[in-house]
Amino acid sequence: MKGIAVFSGSAHPALADEICGHLDIPRSYARISRFSNDCLQAQLFANCRQRDVYIVQPLVPPTQEHLMELLLMIDAARGASAGQITAVIPHYAYARSDKKDASRISIGGRLVADLLVTAGAHRVLTMALHAPQVHGFFSVPVDHLTALGVIAEHYRRRDLTNHVVISPDLGNAKQATLLARMLGLPVAAGNKQRLADDKVVISSIVGDVAGKKAIVLDDEIATGGSIVEIVTKLAEEGCLEASVACTHGLFTGKAVEKLTTAPHIAEVVSTNTVPAPENFPGLKVLSVASLFAEAIARIHGGRSVSKLFNEVDPAYAPPPPQPEGLF
Repeated sequence: MKGIAVFSGSAHPALADEICGHLDIPRSYARISRFSNDCLQAQLFANCRQRDVYIVQPLVPPTQEHLMELLLMIDAARGASAGQITAVIPHYAYARSDKKDASRISIGGRLVADLLVTAGAHRVLTMALHAPQVHGFFSVPVDHLTALGVIAEHYRRRDLTNHVVISPDLGNAKQATLLARMLGLPVAAGNKQRLADDKVVISSIVGDVAGKKAIVLDDEIATGGSIVEIVTKLAEEGCLEASVACTHGLFTGKAVEKLTTAPHIAEVVSTNTVPAPENFPGLKVLSVASLFAEAIARIHGGRSVSKLFNEVDPAYAPPPPQPEGLF
């Protein structure tokens, strides 16, 4: 791993340290300071000249401060003549602002993508974007990882007899279907209508859940409203209990209280793309550091990143051999 430097902002240094542990390199030191007028400043304390620089920073609350830290660190690496700068953003918060669904509304996902490129990022490494179209907001290469393999491995360690995988809404049904295929289970989905950022209604369940145990899969849990709503609906349909799994466990507001007091939730599982809350007893945290480390090693070595997911998503599988003479 010669010629590589991994920095971290203040959002999740523990994840950066774990990634560096898998890469068998020390984390390069960076300092974020604040002027008396509240402006931030970033300084990198490792040589970046012609090196392959990776800056690890999930966009978690306070999201705007962590975004500004990331932009300043990218700018500092560019000013230090880095050979290539990769923004490692395990959780890209602005992916939820991906379309114009109201009059005169901003599309933050595209704007933040433009800011990252303008600051000097040559590549983005992220995980479980909220919507596939966000990938197209970037004018630089994006390596999009998935945690489905890690989540599936967690559930393979138990008896999955009489289980079903549930998607809270039809939009996430593809990911739920992939997990169900990996576990050899049926899949069902909720018919969700979002009334506000923290209020949803599940009108029905598409699929058979009566007398079964559910594995509810979502990409992100923020306030926990969608999860409590889907689990309540599942109970009404005769589901016995639910294990809730997500990639990004933000657990904002009263989410911890909602999830820990919901009578039909047996466990909550999340990865460590974002820092886990300290006041969440029983939360099972799965590490994705090895995935990010392997992706960084492959990017640095000019090797395929998609091969990491050949067994997770058929879309990543290599194409079949073609007859000779075809272009």
